[in-house]
Amino acid sequence: MSTNLAAVQTAITAYQNGTQTLEQAILAAIAEARTTCDVNGNNSADCAAAWDIIEKLQSEKAHQQPAKIRKTFLEIYCEEHPGAVECLIYDV
Repeated sequence: MSTNLAAVQTAITAYQNGTQTLEQAILAAIAEARTTCDVNGNNSADCAAAWDIIEKLQSEKAHQQPAKIRKTFLEIYCEEHPGAVECLIYDV
């Protein structure tokens, strides 16, 4: 288990140094987690810890992705036709 965790830690360090992307670190951690579970059994504490590390990495990846803001059809139309009557805004 210590060698598997060391490999995962190496992948995380490579990501932090910028030599590896977060996606590559996740893929490396998944490979090591599968090896750990094969060696120690799927119900072992080591297997659970390995998958917990992957969950944390995936959570970090989700937090780094910018939220995609979806525009309405009216907003898209008004960007294409700013002078249209539907797009005019009046201050009262």
